[in-house]
Amino acid sequence: MPERRIPVAAEADVVVVGAGPGGFAAALQAARMDCSVVLIEKYDMPGGVHTSGLQGSAGPGVGGIHTELMQRFADAGYIYTFSEKTHPGWAGNPLSHYERLMKPGTEFTRQSFNPDGAGSLMARMLDEAGVTCFYGASFLDAIVKTAPKNQTGNQGRIDAVIIETASGKQAVKGKVFVDGTGTAELVARSGAPFVRGGGGQPTGAKWDGVNRPIPGGLLWIMDGIDFQRLRKHQQDAKDPVLAKVIAEATAAKDIPPGLYRPRMAGENVYGGLYIGHPTIDMSPMLRDGTYILWQNVPYEWALHMDDSAEDASKAKRELRGFIDAEAGFLRKYVPGFENATIQHVGRYLGIRDGRHPVGEYVFSLKDAQKQTHFADAVTQPMTKTFFWDGYAKHTFEVPYRSFLPKKIDNLLLTGASMSFTYEVIFMVMRNFPWCTQTGEIAGTAAARAVKQGIPPKRLEWTQPYF
Repeated sequence: MPERRIPVAAEADVVVVGAGPGGFAAALQAARMDCSVVLIEKYDMPGGVHTSGLQGSAGPGVGGIHTELMQRFADAGYIYTFSEKTHPGWAGNPLSHYERLMKPGTEFTRQSFNPDGAGSLMARMLDEAGVTCFYGASFLDAIVKTAPKNQTGNQGRIDAVIIETASGKQAVKGKVFVDGTGTAELVARSGAPFVRGGGGQPTGAKWDGVNRPIPGGLLWIMDGIDFQRLRKHQQDAKDPVLAKVIAEATAAKDIPPGLYRPRMAGENVYGGLYIGHPTIDMSPMLRDGTYILWQNVPYEWALHMDDSAEDASKAKRELRGFIDAEAGFLRKYVPGFENATIQHVGRYLGIRDGRHPVGEYVFSLKDAQKQTHFADAVTQPMTKTFFWDGYAKHTFEVPYRSFLPKKIDNLLLTGASMSFTYEVIFMVMRNFPWCTQTGEIAGTAAARAVKQGIPPKRLEWTQPYF
């Protein structure tokens, strides 16, 4: 068969692969700075795990595009707010994903946004800015050439990315590229170095030498739930974690093995919410009576869903089976769920621990602990709680060099694909506000580099952006 040439579908100043919070903000910012921008996204809307994956985490704006987003979501009626007043008995309830550790009766306020409505609004914002978006486009590969020696030394340069659309394989050429995939997919395909997902093993568990990433999760939504009836069962039956009804369903073989499994103990465990699934794990979402639930990959399976098709397929297949089984169990055995129905299952399974790019600087927990100062800081000192460090609070800066992967001179990083060590990303630096901020910074850097006619690695960053 004769070799076919791949047609060029588009050419732009800035090409962004992946439209999660980081990729979305990068594309929007670069376009607003008068660059031509192409954004490539495999799903049908931007927002990543927070829209297509249903996370929908809302909160106070942290500045820039994130603040604009929160305001536009609120103006559109997409923000849902709940509290101890609207959900009495929620604070301190062991079934609560976020508020379980609170003292019962504690006043709190939490917000979420409608994932589908937010995704549509974000798509409109990109259109307003003039971004050319390829939705339903799979990223396949990167074409890398040798960069001019008078630019950045012995570096490669991405000339184009290859995508698969309804039109077949196509190429998109650009001057500067941004990795907004959340799993450093563009980094890997371009030949830039990275560390595979998987960090320190929990010391309280048997370790067999297998590299286990922090487990990913598939989110799903049920409506028609009567929480006060559920709470009454917890109190009257003295069954706060539903151990009694789970045991009953298990004896009747209405629960598959592995659905409810013990949490791991010991030091260095990646947070009790994700290691084991001993009971239901949920949070109010969208409107009263509707809840989002977490279904996480069993840690023992050691699945690398970002770089193994077999692992990714197994996770999606098994977790959808778990969701179906859990929904049936809840309706049959748990008071308050009799009239509940599955409303939505996430379009994809979120990955909490994928590839970690090796950048010109790899930011680590030690940098946060030592409050390392960087001349190229992109942020003012910010304070975050690091649960992996005994819930200690650290004030730190992030350097521009952590946006720059080694070996490729025209590629910028965002969000969960930053040049950070795994414990920093998982603990504090993979949330919606921060990922949006990194995208805005990357978009700014890309636009500045294009205007100056230089690769991002030659760009001098001397003032914090946030």
